[in-house]
Amino acid sequence: MSQEVVSILVLVAIFAIGTLRPINMGLLGIAAAFIVGTAIGTDEDTIFAGFPGELFIILVGVTYLFAIANNNGTVDWLVHAAVRGVGGRVAFIPWVMFLVTSVLTWVGAVVPAAVAIMAPIGLGFAVRYRINPVLMGLLIINGATAGGFSPISVFGSITNGVVNDANLEGNPTLLWISSYLFNLVLSIVVFFLFGGRELLTRRVDTDPEATERFNRERTETGQPVIGGGAVDVAAESPGLNRERVITLVGIVTLVGLAVAPGIDWNPAFIAVTIAVVLSLLMPHVTKDAAAKVAWPTVLLICGIVMYVELLREMGTIDWLGETVADVGTPLITALLICFIGAAVSAFASTTGILAALIPLAVPFLSQGEIGAVGVIIALCIASSVVDSSPFSTSGALTVANTPEERRDRVYRRLLQWGMSMIIIAPVTAWAIFVLPGWL
Repeated sequence: MSQEVVSILVLVAIFAIGTLRPINMGLLGIAAAFIVGTAIGTDEDTIFAGFPGELFIILVGVTYLFAIANNNGTVDWLVHAAVRGVGGRVAFIPWVMFLVTSVLTWVGAVVPAAVAIMAPIGLGFAVRYRINPVLMGLLIINGATAGGFSPISVFGSITNGVVNDANLEGNPTLLWISSYLFNLVLSIVVFFLFGGRELLTRRVDTDPEATERFNRERTETGQPVIGGGAVDVAAESPGLNRERVITLVGIVTLVGLAVAPGIDWNPAFIAVTIAVVLSLLMPHVTKDAAAKVAWPTVLLICGIVMYVELLREMGTIDWLGETVADVGTPLITALLICFIGAAVSAFASTTGILAALIPLAVPFLSQGEIGAVGVIIALCIASSVVDSSPFSTSGALTVANTPEERRDRVYRRLLQWGMSMIIIAPVTAWAIFVLPGWL
């Protein structure tokens, strides 16, 4: 049995043990990286190099920053302001999150950075207005992915650059539009699957007089004053004070630096730096913020990614791609590469997968038996939609920013959804963009 096959079986064992036993999968991943790496003669420096330092910092930095914002009431203020902005229609709130996140990635923010910015705010809405956090998290992730393939975005730039270098036919605009529409339709499915229908009948009352009248009428009939179709926002709406203004400036700075053209600063370091500055300015409201970082989730994600990175280093990922490319039938080869892109991206960096898998498809695409544009679009969609997996950065950020009492449930739902997307997304994208042969 080859080392590639053994390493994949170990990954399967990690998930099996972590599911059946109360042990953090991240610890299993780190142990597996050490055991497998040592067995094949990999030095410890290489094994340590697989630890996702950037992912660790962005998970810790952003959740710490928004723990501060939650402590001093800034998140509450943002929640109320946004609800008033959509006229109190609860069903619109997840779609506002989808739109704003897609705009962030459209103008150049990397997908994980956009999700890192929006997830804490969106999940604040979910908690306050009884929106399913899975629904909110998936619409934020899908929104980020929808805008992520614009010609000026990171995903789009990487993909179009690899296509140009390989002298393949490409269509950057069609790639972006296709990704946006695919994620939009997927989000409509998510909306109704995870409780959106019930939200259509709910409204948040933002008018103080209307709220008072609503409560008076319910009191006269012996009903609870807050319930039914209205929730009192105006009466509870927090105002702006010095601490909240400073925190808002910090959040706006994070967003601005993440999307500003010509600034290549890592959003993970920006988030940590801003959080430290806020801690120095407001020590009395930040002293327990570190305790609210989702440390078990951080360990789980980083440990699994560390092992997957070892698989990449030892050539297992390349071996999979090359094995599939030798199948011989272009249509089947395209489908299998989409499956590999989805499966690996669900546990690793979508950015890295895009740069690695498109070159693997070059040999059979260059033969001209199948349209390169369709295959590239299908591969990009299949590899990015699975970012909802809790082992991918976007999914991890969603889990990390979910209230602790609901975190396990959200983790399981995102795991189920992400694993289903490994099958559904490649097949659907392949059936739309490759099988008909129209691209």
